[in-house]
Amino acid sequence: MSEASAEDDNASERGNAETAGAASEAEEEGDEEEEVDEDDDEGEDEDEEPALKYERLGGIAHQLLQKDSASMLAYANQRLALGTHAGMLHILDLSGQHIKSLRAHSASVLDISIDLTGDFIATASIDAHDHLFGSLPSGQVVVHSLSGAETPSFNMKRPVRTVALEPNFAKSSTRSLVSGGMAGNLVLHEKGWLGYKETILHSGEGPIWQVRWRDNLIAWANDLGVKIYDTHSQTRITYIDRPADSPRADLFKCTLHWQDESTLLIGWADQIKVARIRARPRKTATASSLPPLLVEITAVFQLDCMIAGIVPHPLSQSASTSNALMSDALKKSNGTGSVRSTAPALTAFLVLAYTPPDMSLLTGNEAVSDPAEQARKQAERPELRIISRAGEELAADALGITNYERWNCNDYVLVDIDAAPVKAAVPGTAGERYYIVLSPKDLVVVKPRDWRDHVAWLVERQRYEEALEEIERRSGEADAAGEKDTIDAVQIGQKYIEHLISEGDFVKAARLCPKVCGQDTKRWEDWIFLFAQKHQLQASGADRALLQTIKTWPKGIYDISAVIVAVQSELEKAPSTSTKKPSGPDTVILMECLAELYTLNRQPGKALPYFLRLRRPNVFDLIKENNLFTDVQDQALLLVEFDQELREKRKQAGEDIDTDPVSAITLLVSHIHAIPVKLYAEYAPRRLIDFLRASNYYNLEQAYNVCNERDLVPEMVFLLGRMGNNKKALYLIIERLGDVSRAIEFAKEQHDDDLWEDLLRYSETRPAFIRGLLENVGAEIDPIRLIRRIKNGLEIPGLKGALIKILHDFNLQVSLLEGCQTIMNGDCADLVFKLHRNQTSGFFLSAKTPCPICNKPISQPPNGLILLFLCRHVVHAHCVDRGDELPHQPDSTLVDMGIGGQPGLSGKIAL
Repeated sequence: MSEASAEDDNASERGNAETAGAASEAEEEGDEEEEVDEDDDEGEDEDEEPALKYERLGGIAHQLLQKDSASMLAYANQRLALGTHAGMLHILDLSGQHIKSLRAHSASVLDISIDLTGDFIATASIDAHDHLFGSLPSGQVVVHSLSGAETPSFNMKRPVRTVALEPNFAKSSTRSLVSGGMAGNLVLHEKGWLGYKETILHSGEGPIWQVRWRDNLIAWANDLGVKIYDTHSQTRITYIDRPADSPRADLFKCTLHWQDESTLLIGWADQIKVARIRARPRKTATASSLPPLLVEITAVFQLDCMIAGIVPHPLSQSASTSNALMSDALKKSNGTGSVRSTAPALTAFLVLAYTPPDMSLLTGNEAVSDPAEQARKQAERPELRIISRAGEELAADALGITNYERWNCNDYVLVDIDAAPVKAAVPGTAGERYYIVLSPKDLVVVKPRDWRDHVAWLVERQRYEEALEEIERRSGEADAAGEKDTIDAVQIGQKYIEHLISEGDFVKAARLCPKVCGQDTKRWEDWIFLFAQKHQLQASGADRALLQTIKTWPKGIYDISAVIVAVQSELEKAPSTSTKKPSGPDTVILMECLAELYTLNRQPGKALPYFLRLRRPNVFDLIKENNLFTDVQDQALLLVEFDQELREKRKQAGEDIDTDPVSAITLLVSHIHAIPVKLYAEYAPRRLIDFLRASNYYNLEQAYNVCNERDLVPEMVFLLGRMGNNKKALYLIIERLGDVSRAIEFAKEQHDDDLWEDLLRYSETRPAFIRGLLENVGAEIDPIRLIRRIKNGLEIPGLKGALIKILHDFNLQVSLLEGCQTIMNGDCADLVFKLHRNQTSGFFLSAKTPCPICNKPISQPPNGLILLFLCRHVVHAHCVDRGDELPHQPDSTLVDMGIGGQPGLSGKIAL
C-alpha cells in the first residue's frame, strides 16, 4: 500500500471514529437474559442509547417460513428476492408483501443475484438435473425474468455455490453472468448469435465460494483467497491471499461486498479486509505490460467472532468536526489518482457476528473420542456490531433470532437496503438506508434510530425535560418538510408534570402547566384540582409564583375579577401609602399582581397608579399606548417625581442628561399638541393639510390615526410620507385617489427607485395609469422600461398620442445632446492646442537653477544626469525614486572628441 493511500485511510478512520463518538457502544437490548436494575441510579447514568432498532419484516414473510426455511436473500430496485431450502424463489416488496413466487430449483437456493432493474434474477443451486436415465446430481444456474418468458438455465454438472449477473444485465446485449462452485471453475456465460458461450476465467484452486460483480470488476473467493478480474482489460488484477491458519472455508463463508465501484469489503472467518482499486500510474516502461488497475489493502481487522455478513454503515454527519474531517478526507482521496470520480463515503462497518459454540471447528480437530463432546453444541445469539474504520467497536446488539441455537454461521445473511423515500421531504435527499438480517426462520429489519426513537428512549428513562427540548427543536424541521409529527408532546408533558409532582417539585410543575395545557380548559381544571388535593395551591397562586402564574396562565381559565378582589384584600393588610414606594417584598409582589390583573382585564387606567408606585419605567409607554392622559391628570406630580428619580439614576450612571427633555413634561405637552389635529379634522378638514404642512409640533402616529378614523386620504398620504412609509402612501394614492399625476409627483419627490418600481408594478393592470406614466415620463424613468411591462392585448386609450409625445421628447433630447457634444468638442480642441503649445515652448535655465528636491544647483555634480519634465520641473536623477537605474552619460571629454555620444545639453536631459 502506498504512503498516500495509507494517509487517506487514516484520515477517514479518524473522521469516522469522531463522528460516531456520541452514538457508540449501544446496550444489548436483544439479549433477553440481561437484566437491568431500573432503580440503580449509577446504572442509569452509564446507560447508553442504542444506535439501531429492530423489527420483523411484515407481510407474508412469516407465513412463507412456517413450512419452509430461508437460505438466501438479495435486494435491488425496491424488491427482495428470498430463496428457500425447498428451491422456491419468492419476490417481495420492502414491506414483505407478496409479488411473485417461482419454483426455481429442486434443492436449496444457495445464491441469488439481481440486476439493477430488479427484473432479472439469477439463482444457483445444487439440485439434480433430469436425464433420460433418471436424475443425476449436478448444479444449475437459472436466470428468471419477472416481466418476460425468457428463462435461460445452465447445467454446470457439479454443485454451484454462487452466481452474479452483469450489473446492467437487462440492457446489455451479451446478457453476461458468472458462476462458480465445487468444480473449482469460475465460468463467464455470454450470449451470442447461437446462444450462450462459456469462458473459464479461473480454475484449479478449489471451490468457488462466492462471486460478486460491480461495474467492470468481478471479485471471487476460493480456498486460497480473493481475486479480482477486470472485464475491460480482460485481465486478473490482483490476488488477496487467505491466512494459512484460517478455519474451513465451507463452515465459515466468505462475504464479498462492493461498497462502491472502487472499494471491496472482504469478511472471511474472523478477519476484515478493505481493498481499494485505483488506476496504475503509467510512468515506467514496465507499467505498460501490467494490468491498468491495481489494488491496495487499506485496512485489515481481526475480530473475536466469525463474520456472517458485512456492509458499510454511514455514520452521523451532524457534528461540525465530523464534517470537517470528512471534507478533508474526500479532498485527499481525490488526489490519489483514483479510477473513480467520487471517493467512498465516510462509513463504518456493520458486521453480523457469529460466535462458534465449538472452538474445535476453528482448529480443524472435529474428531474427538468423548461422546459428550461429539454432541452438537447450541449456538449463541448472533450480534450486530458497528466497527469504525480504526477497528474500534462502536456498538453491539444481540439479536433475538428464532431458534438461533440451531443455526451456524452460513445460515445468516446480511443485506443493505437503499430504499427510495415515499415522498421527497427535501429535494435532493437520498432514501432511507437500512438493513435486513436473514436466518432460516426469521427476517429482521434493522434501521438506524432517528430523533423520534431518541425521544422515546429519553421518555423511557424519565428524562422528560430533554425529550421536550428535542421535540421543540425538531418540530420546526418536521413542519418545513411537511411530515406529520407522530409524537404527542402534550402526553410527554403530562408525564413530566406527574413526575415532578411525585418528586415534590410543585413549583416547577406549575411553571410547566402553561406549555402543556395551552388553551385546554379541561386539562387546566384537572391539574388545579390535583394541586388542591396535594394542598399545594400556593405553588400556583401565592408569593412570587402567583405573579408568574398570572403572567403565564391563560386568562380565560379563571375569574380575573375574583382574583383582583382577593389580592386587594391582602394588599389592604400590608402597610403602604399611595404617594410613596411600597415597603416590604410582599407588598411589591401584590401590587405587581394587581397591575398585571388590571392590564389583563383591559383596565390600564386602574393599573397606572400601581405602576407609578412600583416605579416601573414602562409607565410612559403605557400612557401613550392606551391614551391615559385623562387618568394621569390627577397624578401628574407623581409622574414628574418618578421621572426625576429616573434622571438621577441615569446621572449617577454617568450619562449626560442635561440636554435631554424631561420625559413626563414632554409626554404631557405632546398630548396637548395632538388636540389641534382633532379639532381641524372635526370642524375644518379642508384646512387640516395646510396645518400639517406648516406645523411640526404634533405626533405623526396620533395624527395619522385621527385622519384614518375620518378617512382623510390626502392627509394620510402626507403623514405616511413624513413617517417614511412611502409604499403605503403610494398605495393609497393609486387605490383610493386614483390620481396618476399625483402618484408620479410623489415618486419624484421621494427620489426612490424602489418606489418607481412599485408604481410600475401597480400600473401594469391599469391602462389609465400606463397612459399617464407615458405622458409624464421624464428623466426619472426609462420609457423602454415602462413599455416592456405592457402586456399583449391590453387596451390603453390614448396610447398613440402618448407614444408620439415620447418620440418627440426623445428627438428633442437627442438634438440637445448633439449640440452640447459639438460645443464640448470645440472647447476640448482649444484646450488641447493650448496645452501642447505650453509644453513645447522653451524656457530659461541656468547652471545655478536649484533642484526642487535637494535645493542644490542642477550643475552639481558636473556630469550628473538631469531630468526635465513637461511641467518644466528640472531635478537630479538621483533625487527621484529609482534614479540610480537610469543609464549613465558618457564622459564630456570623449563627447568633445566625437566619441561616445552627441555633445550638447540634450545629451544630459532625459525627456
